[in-house]
Amino acid sequence: MESGTVWFTGLSGAGKSTVAETLKVLLDKTGVGTVILDSDDVRQGLSSDLSFSEIDRRENIRRVGEVALLLSQAGHLCLVPVISPYSDGRGAVRSRHESVGVPFVEVYVATPLDVCEERDPKGLYARARRGEVEEFTGITSPYEVPERPDLVLETSSEPPEESAARVLERLRALGLV
Repeated sequence: MESGTVWFTGLSGAGKSTVAETLKVLLDKTGVGTVILDSDDVRQGLSSDLSFSEIDRRENIRRVGEVALLLSQAGHLCLVPVISPYSDGRGAVRSRHESVGVPFVEVYVATPLDVCEERDPKGLYARARRGEVEEFTGITSPYEVPERPDLVLETSSEPPEESAARVLERLRALGLV
């Protein structure tokens, strides 16, 4: 089939983008056409008019979900590393995909908050702790852990290559690659 959406959710610094990029390299070697829709890139363009309020976060996830759906319908395997803090938002994206028969795989990157803070690649946790960043997921804004993700990755105890291999294994088991 080789098309569908793989939705990586988790806190900032959890390793979502790293695993998605590592998975893309593996998939590229097998000839599977993949596209990464990274939240940072989307926020700079498509969602540059949105803030980080709850309403705007929900709209951002809706937009990302629609773009992922369009890319998947065009025959790509779309890898989407986004925090997507609200369960109902992730559920709506899944439902939208399922309503038109496009596969959707939710991968929860379950990295503990303290590990994410240690990684803090952009210095955002430190800024949020000092009160310089409002509505920061995991600190001053909630993150709702997925209840039934298709796969859970523990990036604090396994390297990105192992996590990506586990996702690839799951995609093969589902017949997506």
